[in-house]
Amino acid sequence: MNLDRVNAIIDVYGADPACSLAILQEIQQENNYLPKDALELVSQRLSLPRGHVYALATFYRTFSLKPMGKHRIKICLGTACHVHGGPTILETFERALGIKAGESTADGNFSLEACSCLGACAQAPFVQVDNDPHNQVTPVRVTEVVKQYAAPDGNGKGA
Repeated sequence: MNLDRVNAIIDVYGADPACSLAILQEIQQENNYLPKDALELVSQRLSLPRGHVYALATFYRTFSLKPMGKHRIKICLGTACHVHGGPTILETFERALGIKAGESTADGNFSLEACSCLGACAQAPFVQVDNDPHNQVTPVRVTEVVKQYAAPDGNGKGA
């Protein structure tokens, strides 16, 4: 990420340490992860200890210190989803994408995450791709979901 862009984001918030989470969210949103040099700059500009900025960046699951795929696939493994086949859905996504949970595809298109609960227990097994919900997912639907987001327009809506 261009550090000039990080400076611009910080300037929008007046370099206010109380806005550190919002600043990190914008950096994450634009870059799909929090680069080390961006975190260092946030620390310097907000006069916050480096450890404090890294604590924020590692505490919240929405942040990542490594590049994430264009599409984040979250598989719910909470109790209801687990009972209704969540682990099988995760394994099916792993096979379809050729990666394990916590990894990203080589082309940078997908990241796969296992989550303890996504709050959609009545829709188990539940999968979220970016902000799009996918309810009562079956192993057959996994392939459809992957194709949907791998489509040329890349927005999950198909060509």
